[in-house]
Amino acid sequence: MVLNVDRPSFLADEELTIFEAGVSKFFEQNAPEEKIAQWRREKRVERDMWRKAADAGLLGLSLPEAYGGAGGDYRHEVILMEQLGRHGVDGFGISLHNAIVAPYILHYGTEEQKERWLPGICSGKFVTAIAMTEPGAGSDLQAIKTTAVRSGDHYVINGSKTFITNGQTANLICVVVKTDRAEGAKGVSLIFVETDGAEGFQRGRNLDKLGQDAQDTSELFFNDVRAPVGNLLGGAEGKGFYQLMGQLPQERLNIAIQAITAIERALSLTIDYVKQRKAFGKTILDFQNTQFTLAECKTEATVGRVFVNHCIGLHLAGKLDASTASMAKYWLTDLENKIVDRCLQFFGGYGYMEEYPISRMYRDARIQRIYGGTNEIMKVLIARTL
Repeated sequence: MVLNVDRPSFLADEELTIFEAGVSKFFEQNAPEEKIAQWRREKRVERDMWRKAADAGLLGLSLPEAYGGAGGDYRHEVILMEQLGRHGVDGFGISLHNAIVAPYILHYGTEEQKERWLPGICSGKFVTAIAMTEPGAGSDLQAIKTTAVRSGDHYVINGSKTFITNGQTANLICVVVKTDRAEGAKGVSLIFVETDGAEGFQRGRNLDKLGQDAQDTSELFFNDVRAPVGNLLGGAEGKGFYQLMGQLPQERLNIAIQAITAIERALSLTIDYVKQRKAFGKTILDFQNTQFTLAECKTEATVGRVFVNHCIGLHLAGKLDASTASMAKYWLTDLENKIVDRCLQFFGGYGYMEEYPISRMYRDARIQRIYGGTNEIMKVLIARTL
């Protein structure tokens, strides 16, 4: 490891060590560099990869065995996220599937909903997405305009969503809607839409992005889409904002984990490069500027890793509050962008070439400061605790 940080006690478990080795081997076998390059060209990870992940027991890692899950916990999701980052498998939306969407059903769903959807999430029958953002509403979730109007035994959904991760692939989508337009937060509900054969549901284009090339990110359109009343998460209207706020700390911690993993990978790649690359008869590492810059980066990365581990420990104990999760999300993603940029500089012109991982990491890092709530919104949330 590039950082001299001991493995935290909550990960010091032989079963977890074996699991980590298994996940690493899975990505070595199923996501070699040429396959990842194909996904980047095609702007999506093919559905077969989801089936392979299901066969390997990687879908529904932290879901109970009673619903087809692996019976693990958030530690297993952490290991999966870190292995995704270390192997450069950035476009595979499995962590959103496992550690963002599935927990909504597990924590807030009725027993009937859990039995109906969770086994399919674990088997790969369903690939999930969450549709929050709209063309005119991002971090301000109370401003969404997508509506769901009760009509007999169904809700009729109308509206559009954008920037939806897994948008081209997902067939079970958690849609954030207004069930009462006269209310603000109290009018928000979450309704799951099974898209296979759903009349009025349309996928827009797979969006061209600055980075995250292999991730399918899409516009979604709902034109009189009918969803059974039984698809209302938890069975009660007006609970959506509460449900969203309850799960956002974990989502933001996920992003911080992804950020520190990218930082560690960038440093590892860069240190290897500057030890080999020569200029003016010396290696790049022989120059004091290189030494000082990388010393600063390693110091900041160490602080970041210790903080992230602290936040994971809090979360496992049920003590991670929204403010601390916001601190982790904003500070680590700012640091990721800073360190990846400084690392790229040491590669010179090669750092600007697409075939070098550091170039792709530079582009991929930029979205981290935007999704999951912009870093400016994170600071607003933190400031409320002052």
